[in-house]
Amino acid sequence: MKISKLILAGVAAAAVVPLVMYTRATAPKGARVVKPFDKDKYLGKWYEIARLNYFFERNLNNVTANYSINDDGTIKVVNRGFDTVKNAWKESIGKAKFAGDSSEAKLKVSFFGPIWAGYNVIALDTDYRYALVAGRNLNYLWILSRDTTMPKRMQDSYLQEAASLGYNISKLIWVKHDQ
Repeated sequence: MKISKLILAGVAAAAVVPLVMYTRATAPKGARVVKPFDKDKYLGKWYEIARLNYFFERNLNNVTANYSINDDGTIKVVNRGFDTVKNAWKESIGKAKFAGDSSEAKLKVSFFGPIWAGYNVIALDTDYRYALVAGRNLNYLWILSRDTTMPKRMQDSYLQEAASLGYNISKLIWVKHDQ
C-alpha cells in the first residue's frame, strides 16, 4: 500500500513539474523589461508588425492585440487575425497579470486555464507607440505598433535589440495589414 502511494506521488510530481516549468513567467537571458511601466498607457489596440511564428498565429495576417481591464483587475487580451488559408478571422481571448511589481513590464498571459506564458515588454518608446515584446525564451518575439506601419528607424532599433539577445531575426514574419 505504501509503495503504491509513493508511485502515485511520483507520477503526480512528474506531471506537475513540466506544467510548473511552462507556467513560469520568465524573460530570455539578458533581456531587461521596461521599468517604469505604465499599464494604463499600454492598454488599447496594437498592430503586430512582425513576429516569430508559433502555432496559434500560423497563416495569420492583419493581426491585432487589444488590451483592456477585466472586472477582477487583470488585463483582458483579445488577439485577432485573418487566417489566409481558411479565409476566416480567428480570435483568442485571454488574460494577463503582472508577474511581479506592476511598475515592471514583466507579465504573464494565459489563454488556456492554468497555463501561463511570459509576456515581457523589453523596449517601448516614451509615447507608448511602439513595443518590442519577448516571450519566455528566444522562440517568442513580437514587434508591435499603434499603427499598421512603423518607422524604419524604430524597426531597425528593435531588430538590433532582438539580435543582441540572440533572436534569429531572419525568421521574423512581417505581417500584412490589408483588411
